[in-house]
Amino acid sequence: MQKAKLLKGLQAENQQWAALIDRIGPARMDQPGMTGDWSIKDIVAHLTGWRRRTVARLQAAQRGEPEPAPPWPAHLQTDDEINAWIYAANQGRSVREVLAESQQVFQQLLAAIEGLPDEVLMDVQHHLPWLNGHPLNAAEFFAHFHEEHEPEMRAWLAQGEQA
Repeated sequence: MQKAKLLKGLQAENQQWAALIDRIGPARMDQPGMTGDWSIKDIVAHLTGWRRRTVARLQAAQRGEPEPAPPWPAHLQTDDEINAWIYAANQGRSVREVLAESQQVFQQLLAAIEGLPDEVLMDVQHHLPWLNGHPLNAAEFFAHFHEEHEPEMRAWLAQGEQA
């Protein structure tokens, strides 16, 4: 995949994400109950927490280094444990802080991809084994959001608009 095409696709995905966040609005971002006890703010922090790991992996690939340790404690092994840690780590943060970090980490993602050597992009299976054979494309970076959280967020938003 051409780097420019990947970056353009990521920016398009991020514009769609930003439009959804704008539609929700900051006043409703920290209302619990979007999914269980989680608010939209919690979902944003969750996605940012996992994206931070992706950025660190890409930055390591840029430098030709092995995959780095994840940003959460090493004893956490399951997705549920990691998600609980991310949730707890972000509970005291404001919506503004969480949204700003989300955008900052997205910019770091773009920079990390921009800095990837061409040989990494041409042979992701060898250089990025953590992708488990998945393609390096914009849709893959947003797949978890689209599959797991976007339908819930849109349903929650539709309920609020009907009320």
